[in-house]
Amino acid sequence: MTTPLLNVSGLDKRYAVPVLRGVDFQVHPGRVHALVGANGAGKSTLCRIISGVTAFDEGEMQADGAVYRPTSVRDGEGADIRMVMQEPHLIDNLNIAENLFFSDMPTRFGMVDYPRLYEQAQVALDGMSLNDLDPRQKVGSLGIGQRQLIEIAKVLTKPCKVLILDEPTAALTDPQIDILFEKISTLRAAGVGVIYVSHRISEFKRIADEITVLRNGKSSQPQLVSDLSSAQIVQMMAGTASADPGSSRVASRGRAVLKIRDVCAGGLLQNIDLDIYAGEVLGIAGLIGSGRTELLRAIFGADKIDSGYLNLGDDETKVAFSSPQEAVEHGVGLIPEDRVREGLLLTESINNNVTINSIQKFGGRFGIIDKDQEHSATESYREALSIDCIDIGQSVAELSGGNQQKVVIARWLLKDCGILLFDEPTRGIDIQTREAIYELLYRLAAAGKAIVVVSSETRELTSICDRIVVLSNGRLAADFNKDEWSAEKIMAASFSAYTDNAA
Repeated sequence: MTTPLLNVSGLDKRYAVPVLRGVDFQVHPGRVHALVGANGAGKSTLCRIISGVTAFDEGEMQADGAVYRPTSVRDGEGADIRMVMQEPHLIDNLNIAENLFFSDMPTRFGMVDYPRLYEQAQVALDGMSLNDLDPRQKVGSLGIGQRQLIEIAKVLTKPCKVLILDEPTAALTDPQIDILFEKISTLRAAGVGVIYVSHRISEFKRIADEITVLRNGKSSQPQLVSDLSSAQIVQMMAGTASADPGSSRVASRGRAVLKIRDVCAGGLLQNIDLDIYAGEVLGIAGLIGSGRTELLRAIFGADKIDSGYLNLGDDETKVAFSSPQEAVEHGVGLIPEDRVREGLLLTESINNNVTINSIQKFGGRFGIIDKDQEHSATESYREALSIDCIDIGQSVAELSGGNQQKVVIARWLLKDCGILLFDEPTRGIDIQTREAIYELLYRLAAAGKAIVVVSSETRELTSICDRIVVLSNGRLAADFNKDEWSAEKIMAASFSAYTDNAA
């Protein structure tokens, strides 16, 4: 085989824990190399390192045979290595042409030469089979799929030897995917090497030549895609199929407190049927973009349910919460993934964050808040949840991530929510605090609360949950009891909607 355009050898990257460990990876001229793995395997980190966004700790890289140690995106671009992120980085109030050549607009007499700019932009659009678009059209008026293709066209206005595509089809329609694949074929014929990151097995089997699997930060030996079945690829990502013993806790499952029936929402969730029980820790697994967060938000009233309904407890009345406030009034609380932006009032005290949804409980005569009663309630939850702080007047911005998480939980416990939805509850939290959060979930379930946990870490779910359901591309793909699951089964279910039916 020809000399690689990119050679990665023994690459290590650490944050608080190792993210990449001795990774080897190559990209050859005119070849498409698929980079795959489960959530958190290290794919995005490796791509950011290759493109110069992130520095690496150990190992070495070569670009076109020369030592390559980028410290910025500019270094990557200097080596003709370019990356297209999953989310387009375009400016809505500029037109297509201005976005395509934002950093390199043609000029004449010190002014932007718009006739030449529009001419160059039309050539770039034609190269992506987007000749139906007007270069003068504002980007903000375009659909997400069109924006993604324009982002790719923008990157390709500059010389490119290695192109990194991170989940490029996530927002594309089938015809737009065909356009992308035609462009990849053109690039391949021109000798460009392509790194194709995706969880859609049917797609990279169609377009890629080689595949490398990342698992727990380590790379597999590259293999020809044509030599592997979809099932073999899933097995490589999952590793051994042995069942995780999970927690030794014996759940005492009560009645169904929430019944989800035929729910469709957000253009992603499709016909979801699911029962949530008191006293149970229910895990929701699936790939990023599978609909896990969307399901929690639909239950919580943060996103509209398009069709289907919810039943609360034994009440057969069909409901769909129109707002989070309505959900909270019916005993449903959400601890969001982004607790800083969506779950907390950072400039406010612990006390104010805990009591904000229950302030009416402390109303005295003439509507005056009984501060002693309010503070006493917050203190009781500070003690019960072991919130580490100076006092309850301390700003939540000064707390650790784990203690911030506990403040949000305290808020919903004070509101007496019986159904608690946790979206990535331990993300960014140290190991010791993780264990404290797990223990808290067990205590809440033992007290009869219904606990729902979304996590990108399969092992976390198998360690703490009593039951795990799997979402795949917006559909409920599997429902496992503790004695039924394994890492391989969960992985296979996660990929099921993205895998072709061929071997």
